[in-house]
Amino acid sequence: MRHASIIHRIGGDKGTGAWAVHSEAKARRAAGEDVIVLSIGEPDFETPPSIAEAAVAALREGRTRYTAAGGIDELREQIAIEHARITGQTVDPGQVVVLPGAQCALYAALMMLTEVGDEVLCCDPCYITYEATVGASGARMTSMPLKPENGFQVQADDLAAALTPATRAILVNSPHNPTGSVLSTASLEILAEVCRERDIWLISDEVYASLVFDQPHLAPAVLPGMGDRTVTISSFSKSHAMTGWRLGWAVAPRDVAGHMEELASCMLYGSPEFIQQAALHALREPPPEVEAMADAYRRRRDLVCAALASMPGVRCHVPHGGMYVMPDIRGTGLDGVDFAWQLLREEGVGVQPGEPFGSQAAGHVRISFASSEAELAEACERIGDRGIAVRVEQRHRVAD
Repeated sequence: MRHASIIHRIGGDKGTGAWAVHSEAKARRAAGEDVIVLSIGEPDFETPPSIAEAAVAALREGRTRYTAAGGIDELREQIAIEHARITGQTVDPGQVVVLPGAQCALYAALMMLTEVGDEVLCCDPCYITYEATVGASGARMTSMPLKPENGFQVQADDLAAALTPATRAILVNSPHNPTGSVLSTASLEILAEVCRERDIWLISDEVYASLVFDQPHLAPAVLPGMGDRTVTISSFSKSHAMTGWRLGWAVAPRDVAGHMEELASCMLYGSPEFIQQAALHALREPPPEVEAMADAYRRRRDLVCAALASMPGVRCHVPHGGMYVMPDIRGTGLDGVDFAWQLLREEGVGVQPGEPFGSQAAGHVRISFASSEAELAEACERIGDRGIAVRVEQRHRVAD
């Protein structure tokens, strides 16, 4: 039987083999091997107990019926307040659409803003699922380099060279996965100027907005002329350790939000109310664990970066937000794929090769902070003092 062409678009070239090292690391650990898995952004924290209790209470109250496709009114109101607090952009609840996770919100936004023949310009490197999500909408992903030597920031010349007459939207992510960079005001102003001049949409993935370490979060929607052409995506997954709860949202111009709600009505017909009630509690009565988690990620960042900075053949790009660091390991003579496989097989540490994230991430690996400080310290020791970085340097010395 014939299949629809979408099956070829949702695979994406970036997705091919992207998770091979991670899958092998998980399999080895499940088999009882001493493996530290730092290859995925799955918070090691439990969802704060008060949030879980709010969900249980909602279940006991019988809040298990259909809800409005775009989310219950109380949660939309509270997200509008939270969005204004984090970004500085004042919005009304009608601009908020609650969906099952940021990934779903991103897909819904792309479906409303693009169509077959359009191009969506993404950063290189970018999160691996972006290509397939753009492809599912019928559009095509193109790339703009965020070069390591520029601190993974937007450069006007690189942006201009990447644009085409078919560019319909630009998709950015800050704090950035995989590099941990935070787009500067200068980068955002470069993007905003192009969007205004060319009448282009900006889709801003801000799921790590609450995890910034050295500066306030910067939101492009607050720049002049950008509120009516920006869709902001976020979720509870990382900030509240709620990955499996699948609850996120989009903040968009009112007409776009209305269309996204219509899409949700034919796809999902509303997220479960007991989960939305838990999220409502999380925003109305912020658990102390949320701030503690953010502080822990900052400490973990400092620990890992200090260790990486002393390793031969490794150059650490210090992240300013999120839960990842992407060191440059080209000085070892290995690419990201070979380094990651050697590290797993020889030292029992799973990291993500940079190559699947894009050409600018080649020769890098992504290390997640979603493990305890003790595990991270042990992993760094395996990479450094007695591990792969030292052995590679020694082999080079012998060869010379």
